[in-house]
Amino acid sequence: MPRNDEFLYRLRSANPIETVMGGYVHMIRRGRNYVCSCPFHSEKTPSCTVFTDTQSFYCFGCGSGGDVITFIMKIENLDFTEAVKLLAQRSGLEVPQNGSKDSRLAQQKTRIYEMNRIAANYFYTNLVKGQDKSGLKYFYDRKLTPATIKKYGLGYASASWHELSGVLRSKGYSDDEIITAWLGGRSQKTGKSYDIFRGRVMFPIVDLRGNIIGFGGRVLDNSQPKYLNTGATPVFDKGSNLFSMNFAKNAETKRIILCEGYMDVIAVNQAGFENVVATLGTAITPNQARLISHYAEEVVIAYDSDGAGQAATQKAINHFSDVGLRTRVLRMEGAKDPDEYIKKFGAESFRLLIDGSSDANDFMLDKCELGLDISTEAGKVELLNRASKVLAGIESPLEREVYISRTAKKCDIPVQVLKTHIDGILQKNVRTEKKKQWTDIKASTYRNDQLNPEAARFPKESKAEESIISYLIRNPEEHEEISQTAPPDIFVTPFNKRVYNAVLAAVREHENFTVSLLSDEFTMEETGRITGMTAKTKDTPVTREVFNDCARVLREHTSKSPDDLSYDDLKKLFDSKKK
Repeated sequence: MPRNDEFLYRLRSANPIETVMGGYVHMIRRGRNYVCSCPFHSEKTPSCTVFTDTQSFYCFGCGSGGDVITFIMKIENLDFTEAVKLLAQRSGLEVPQNGSKDSRLAQQKTRIYEMNRIAANYFYTNLVKGQDKSGLKYFYDRKLTPATIKKYGLGYASASWHELSGVLRSKGYSDDEIITAWLGGRSQKTGKSYDIFRGRVMFPIVDLRGNIIGFGGRVLDNSQPKYLNTGATPVFDKGSNLFSMNFAKNAETKRIILCEGYMDVIAVNQAGFENVVATLGTAITPNQARLISHYAEEVVIAYDSDGAGQAATQKAINHFSDVGLRTRVLRMEGAKDPDEYIKKFGAESFRLLIDGSSDANDFMLDKCELGLDISTEAGKVELLNRASKVLAGIESPLEREVYISRTAKKCDIPVQVLKTHIDGILQKNVRTEKKKQWTDIKASTYRNDQLNPEAARFPKESKAEESIISYLIRNPEEHEEISQTAPPDIFVTPFNKRVYNAVLAAVREHENFTVSLLSDEFTMEETGRITGMTAKTKDTPVTREVFNDCARVLREHTSKSPDDLSYDDLKKLFDSKKK
């Protein structure tokens, strides 16, 4: 879409970055800025800074950065146009339509959303009005009400190989589009698309903005695979979305119930719990854990009571701990899953079960006892070794003391002995965490070097270039004088030169520069690198004098005569001329 200066200025003013980001992460005030744990990678020590004066953010750990528009693009997986529309809707602004034209990706996404909506209507109509009643019988046998079926838009895909594809073609969608949306596959014989979902009850997957982004389908017989989910498409990534999160995000509670499957979620929701979600056929991922942390402070894991469910619970606890979520574990007696429990004992019993659910530490410590005979000395020693790792992972000192005391009593050893042992592990963990932070910084530096490989060969010049770019971004009104003193031709590294040219073009065309203006030319990773150039000079801003010195450094480099060059420089010059 065209970059309308006046509108974008009003949009950013109406959506302060600290307010918008505060809806996703916990912000801590530091002077006039804010810090927070980065929403784009797991960490326990906040490394992301929000700069209120420049209305930008930058993570010194993973290198993510940008303005409020690029933040929404990254966290909601949107392109520029979609992010602007979302922010406009959030602040009650109307996006100018005159001459606007969505990008190719935005158009493709819009058409996939439309196809998914048509498919969902087709599946729902098949379910409630079609001749084949097997899908409807399945849902009624599972005790779902018509209101619940309608609320979730549940449906049924007939056994036909071409019915849905035919409907979509009649609406003007090509076979390539049907296949890209993962609603069809391509026939090797005819080259045309065929329906992927056949003979299955269907569960539409809806994103936080109400768009249908994909489907889950379950067979009604013993054929395989039992569940079939939409694959990766331009609008769907199963590791970054959650089933029923569109309902759970509006629940009047800071607690999320995490179930294993679609039917568990729907049964729990029907029983009066809006705050329930499930993963999409995979174990919980770090991205999904971070998504939940945007809307909740506590998670209750309600996985199946079988071995696989318990193993998945342990992995989920680790991911939730990484994003700072309190975790509780549901223990169901007399039922294997929430759906069965509610049918047998009712919604009120399930509510009491949720309220009385065990702390994750109880779950982890109880797991430590499996297979051990703690009446023996060897059993006690092994239990202490296992439990020590769990105890050292408890963040709250007060909570940790309680569990240390309980474990020491169980193993019949003095509390102080176990406490001293745990303190040693904590000190080691602090050193490990600092080492990890340093590793993250080095990894970020490596990624930056990959974006600008010439920077390693010309470190002094690269640093000078970044300072010039930072000065230009902070003083866009001086762009004419800046470009005369430091013309793009004197830049040494290709990436920095490309950034400098792009920023110059943007400040000449737009009255108010912001990094999201570069979103068409640079990737998210590159945008973060550009934001980092200014973020790293916050404490020591680039003055006019420093800018002049940097320009001089680049001029001296480009004006070197062959007599002044080192052997390596001469070889580089010779190779470039030969090439």
